Amino acid sequence: MAKKAKKAKKAKKRKYSKGAAKKVGRAMKKRKVGTLKSGRSGRKVKSRKQAIAIGLSEARKKGAKVPKKRARKS
Repeated sequence: MAKKAKKAKKAKKRKYSKGAAKKVGRAMKKRKVGTLKSGRSGRKVKSRKQAIAIGLSEARKKGAKVPKKRARKS
């Protein structure tokens, strides 16, 4: 009976820091309450995706670990 060698699990690195996750969470809560506003226009944000984008943008400004922005689709 041959026993299989157990593979050592690799420590998984976070893509987003805890600080970034907090910012996104805060933005999502604000959106749900209805107090999240978009940048220039100051309009109320209703979209979930837009709330996440705002949270990540704020995290980037604070210097949190967040992957680079993806190229926009045209």
